[in-house]
Amino acid sequence: MAGRLLLRACTTTAALRLRSSALLTPFHRAVATQRGIPTDEEQATGLERRALQALKQGKDPYSMLKPKTYAGTKEDPHIVPCIGTKRLVGCLCEEDNTAIVWFWLHEGDAQRCPSCGSHYKLVHHELPH
Repeated sequence: MAGRLLLRACTTTAALRLRSSALLTPFHRAVATQRGIPTDEEQATGLERRALQALKQGKDPYSMLKPKTYAGTKEDPHIVPCIGTKRLVGCLCEEDNTAIVWFWLHEGDAQRCPSCGSHYKLVHHELPH
């Protein structure tokens, strides 16, 4: 007898809980379906958020994208970013070459590789922070 009373009490309280949560469920479902799953921009924080905002504006603050390819001619030289006025550059003159030709590249006009003749130009680059 006591077991039946206890079982009846448990089912009554469970039914009340279900009824009260059933009143709130449609509201929560409506809110969830309107917003959907948050996007990367909504969830991102810190450096990731800064990078996503910059990429949306068309900038590449941390050089994450593949650099543009250049012909290496005098009119279209390879661009070398630098924060100073000169930089040491290594050129692989041939595709399967194992020796690297090193030379200093100075700010100003495009300069040639002493071995193969490819042109390189130093461009001042600001740090992202």
